[in-house]
Amino acid sequence: MIRAAIVLVSIAAVLAGFGGSSTTAATRAGRCTKVAAPKPRSESRKPPTGKLDAHKTWTATLKTSCGSFTIRLDVKDSPHTTASFVSLARSLFYDNTTFHRLVPGFVIQGADPTAAGTGGPGYSVVDRPPRTAHYALGTVAMAKTQAEPSGTSGSQFFVVTGNASFLTPDYALLGKVVKGWALLP
Repeated sequence: MIRAAIVLVSIAAVLAGFGGSSTTAATRAGRCTKVAAPKPRSESRKPPTGKLDAHKTWTATLKTSCGSFTIRLDVKDSPHTTASFVSLARSLFYDNTTFHRLVPGFVIQGADPTAAGTGGPGYSVVDRPPRTAHYALGTVAMAKTQAEPSGTSGSQFFVVTGNASFLTPDYALLGKVVKGWALLP
């Protein structure tokens, strides 16, 4: 299993371009920095009360032990989900969490503080995805259990790295990878 400690470097409202590449030759060659597995932790937080300014472009840059990648957040389709994600990131919730699920040619999933695939922030929010939603390559969406209603999200997210055309529109859209794609499996 590949472990990549996710350390959210920045979340900012940006109105212009994204700049140069953040991946290194070592990352593109598939070599990651070895990191110790983080200690599992339990979390109980309160959901944010506000929403992000939908007139701005919001991005999140995730720094991992394999390099960095940037997500453009989908504030329009998922105002509660993106506000929750930004709130958790700003409070350092995502620091030292892992990608605990890696399915080559499908998805990588992470952001569970327990490192077992079952944890979250202690709350959930709901943004039902559009009926036309599809999970194309580079889509970032929120994970949920089958028992939870469509669009429910806590802290865990997945990045589509291959064919996910069979997924039904049940997962809240977080955004799309716009930079650093080369480091993802």
